[in-house]
Amino acid sequence: MPNWSLVDADPIAADNPYTFYKPSRDIIARVQPGDVVKLIFRFESNDPQAPAAERMWVMVDECLVDGGFRGRLNNEPRHIQDLKLDDPVVFAPCHVISTQLDDDDNLVERYVQCCFVTARVLDDGVRVGYLYRETPDDEEDSGWRIMAGDESDDYMDDSKNLAFVSLGAVLSRDDAFRDLLDAPVGSAFARNAETGAFEPDDAE
Repeated sequence: MPNWSLVDADPIAADNPYTFYKPSRDIIARVQPGDVVKLIFRFESNDPQAPAAERMWVMVDECLVDGGFRGRLNNEPRHIQDLKLDDPVVFAPCHVISTQLDDDDNLVERYVQCCFVTARVLDDGVRVGYLYRETPDDEEDSGWRIMAGDESDDYMDDSKNLAFVSLGAVLSRDDAFRDLLDAPVGSAFARNAETGAFEPDDAE
């Protein structure tokens, strides 16, 4: 028996829609022989430095009648001992985590830019209560600054209480403000404590 198995990525994507990309079933249904797709191969190893899985490309040879695929490994594994380039791999749509096809609904890519967020939101699980957008520092920066809204000046002055992470990482905790993220530089929003809705804040 091989010491590897394919990972069902559907529950991972469902739990982490903003940080774990998985193409939709419609995209996967467009995959044809000759295309390459990426899968996650989980494996067992006695090496404590080895990862739990490898992400590798597979060349599709055949689309099966049940919606699955038959293909050949298109990578040379770094850690898996009983799998090599061109070995056969049979897999289902639930195993596919990437294709060569364009996907307009890629939430991970859409929210890959970073923002500054306080630990109150990122670590303590407090809902976002206030956010504003300033001129980005660089191309990686979205310009958004996100907080719970109850942080003191002393708290904000301590760099240990701030993190620079992807917008997706924050949306994974609270995505109630997602529709605001296309607002221009200079925008600011505060959550109404009674309604829970975000309202423009003219103080910025």
